[in-house]
Amino acid sequence: MNAAAPPSPYARIGGEPVVAAIVNRFYDLIEQDSLYADLRALHAADLGPVRHGLTLFLTGWLGGPRDWFGRGQCVMSLHRAFPITPALADNWALAMACAIAGQQDMDPAIGDAMAQALGHMARGMINFALDGSSAAA
Repeated sequence: MNAAAPPSPYARIGGEPVVAAIVNRFYDLIEQDSLYADLRALHAADLGPVRHGLTLFLTGWLGGPRDWFGRGQCVMSLHRAFPITPALADNWALAMACAIAGQQDMDPAIGDAMAQALGHMARGMINFALDGSSAAA
């Protein structure tokens, strides 16, 4: 007997419209809240391309269409060019957790799991500096 696979987190949260709403809320926080000024400073003036890219990434990561992954890029490698400190990673994780929590009609258990996993991923990108030197944690 073959049981049907359970729906992906992507399907369970409502698909692309919900992912896009989370991403837009995330970048709106980064643009508008001074708490995230250092994080905002790492981004180009036009956040449109990164909003689109993060929407594609999260879509595939959650089990939806994997268009972002088809480009052959590694999310960790793409961020290696930026000096990501523990404070910046924590700010990214906090902004994402707030953006996810703002999605009123989403199952809180899925939202909590997403925020935890993405926070862990953000902290995995800590690299301190571009020149190869290390900094104390």
